Amino acid sequence: MANVVVVGSQWGDEGKGKIVDWLSSQADIVVRFQGGHNAGHTLVIDGNVYKLSLLPSGVVRQNKQSVIGNGVVVDPYALVEEIERLRGQGVEITPDNLSVAENVPLILPLHRELDTIRESSNASAIGTTKRGIGPAYEDKVGRRAIRLMDLADLDTLPAKVDRLLAHHNTLRRGLGLEEFDSDAICDELAAVAPKVLPYMASVWSLLEEKRREGRRILFEGAQGALLDIDHGTYPYVTSSNTVAGQAATGSGLGPNAINYVLGICKAYTTRVGGGPFPTEQDNEIGHRIGDRGREFGTVTGRRRRCGWFDAVLVRQTVVTSGIRGLALTKLDILDGFEEIQVCVGYRLDGKVIDYLPAGEAAQANVEPIYETIEGWEGTTAGARSWADLPAQAIKYVRRIEELVGCTVALVSTSPEREDTILVQNPFEA
Repeated sequence: MANVVVVGSQWGDEGKGKIVDWLSSQADIVVRFQGGHNAGHTLVIDGNVYKLSLLPSGVVRQNKQSVIGNGVVVDPYALVEEIERLRGQGVEITPDNLSVAENVPLILPLHRELDTIRESSNASAIGTTKRGIGPAYEDKVGRRAIRLMDLADLDTLPAKVDRLLAHHNTLRRGLGLEEFDSDAICDELAAVAPKVLPYMASVWSLLEEKRREGRRILFEGAQGALLDIDHGTYPYVTSSNTVAGQAATGSGLGPNAINYVLGICKAYTTRVGGGPFPTEQDNEIGHRIGDRGREFGTVTGRRRRCGWFDAVLVRQTVVTSGIRGLALTKLDILDGFEEIQVCVGYRLDGKVIDYLPAGEAAQANVEPIYETIEGWEGTTAGARSWADLPAQAIKYVRRIEELVGCTVALVSTSPEREDTILVQNPFEA
């Protein structure tokens, strides 16, 4: 049986939540493998809206195992809050259907405060959600993080908190701020421990056991591949690897456990926060796309920047994530446009290039080269087969396939789960 990784092929917000939920009907286990509660997924199921930030999208389905892998950074307070909120919507969440890796690093209040301080500085702001994600990953790499398993041994916790504060209190002194008290942090962690420890598990072992049983595993990433710390628009990126290869590292399974990579991309392009955006339309067209697509962040509520589809970027992501098929979302938002522009290349310093350069200045200076495609008058909203699409909309999809060098496996035509045109089932490919 195939195991599938779902990744965003742009800057995130591509509609992964619906696609993962749609695929989870065929999966036994859904695994979140990177990021934190800085990324949001909105699911619309039978008219009910579920907003997830940390929990895997499969959690809203019955009889599915949801897993938060070691590649995620977990705010224990946010986790408890999200679980309780979903329970209030009738979603059953227990240690029987949710497992959290014992070695996940924890996001503490001190991480959130440091993140906010940095974002408030014009010198270091990059448009984070101020949720403490970056500082928590820094502590993980710096080998001073508090991990979930540490809450199970409160006798050894003070020494680990002291190690953490040796770094953070030095920063606090340099900023002229009051230092953190070790005992107070230990008391806070001891209070939240009973609420999160029941979900702790040896995730790598659990997943290997399920894989050997022939269970189907769906790996779900957050953000998008262009926000990858290595392969994204650095420094305007997230603090983790978001490409498909991280599914192996962030869950504890080897890469041979991955059989298919599905890339999610909108029929246009959006971005939240700062950083380069070659096809951005900061004009009436961009506002029209944003209003029709309801382009506001699930977590922050910030209005997303909108622009035309950038085939150069998606083609690059197809390579860096090993994408075999695309899920094209929000095609219906382009209904009624007389003409649609698609970026097919860049011009930099008078030269034509077919990739996004790695340098910050070069990324900011590339100029898009557009190809004009005729729009369509009919509607694609709610379409569930190719026969329901206007002919010109089909031509648009086919042209995207040609430009990015990857087939479209499915097309999403509304937030509703069933409004999907299936071309290739990733679990059966």
